[in-house]
Amino acid sequence: MKLNEIHIRDPFILSDNGKYYMYGTRGYESSGSFSGLDVYDSTDLECWSAPKNILSLPSDFWGTEDCWAPEVHRYNGRYYMLVSFKSPSHRRATHILVSDSPSGPFVPHGTEPVTPPDWECLDGTLYVEDNIPYIVFCHEWQQIGTGEICAIRLTPDLKRAAGDPFVLFNASEPDWADGIKTHIGTAFVTDGPFLRKLSDDRLLMIWSSFSKGRYIEAVSFSDNNKLTGKWLHSSKPLFKADGGHGMLFTSYDGRLMFVMHSPNIPPNERPSITVMDEQKLSEKYTL
Repeated sequence: MKLNEIHIRDPFILSDNGKYYMYGTRGYESSGSFSGLDVYDSTDLECWSAPKNILSLPSDFWGTEDCWAPEVHRYNGRYYMLVSFKSPSHRRATHILVSDSPSGPFVPHGTEPVTPPDWECLDGTLYVEDNIPYIVFCHEWQQIGTGEICAIRLTPDLKRAAGDPFVLFNASEPDWADGIKTHIGTAFVTDGPFLRKLSDDRLLMIWSSFSKGRYIEAVSFSDNNKLTGKWLHSSKPLFKADGGHGMLFTSYDGRLMFVMHSPNIPPNERPSITVMDEQKLSEKYTL
């Protein structure tokens, strides 16, 4: 399969054992009930396998709707998938699943989500700082009006939270933030945080929001290279032509790669992969 034949949102690519594994929200099941999640694999980022269902949930699993934004991280020799779910009786939350293979099957790891039970949360990503695992996630605008990006320390086995959530920043802070018109008034959206240390040790986050009515990819840096630093926001989005929820990975030939979905309009979403120059990214987008 070619990239333009794959209908997913929120793409995430894991490089492992000489292959690339791509995960994402099924475009045709992006709202409401769902029947699974898929992985596509490739050796060249151009030709991809047919989708393989990798989700294995028990019949009494709490999440029954909106199976969103899977991303897979290798951690302590196993593969952990963070996925957002909701149900009529449960707020939207991120649950961690586990497998011994990047191709699954992934089963629930722990009985409860790791995000706060009374919050509407989505798009959790794993970040390990000073050998301590954290989930970085979005506190959703639909609950609080101005979406936040937050973090919680996790237990070493990733089964539950090991501390209280703390706010990194909110979606109204960047100069370009103008919000979207909703039933609750003007709202500011946080979506899809992803963190990466650059070669000069600076801590970068890419995340998505809306500006001038379009879905965009934003760039922020921590001033002390830690989660707890002051987050400085670029005055220019990384991508502003109706695409986002991206991440960065390194190709096997050493290139920094950026993947996102574009456009943001169903049913046309497709993954897009481009080469990203770290030095230019850093120079252009650091305040």
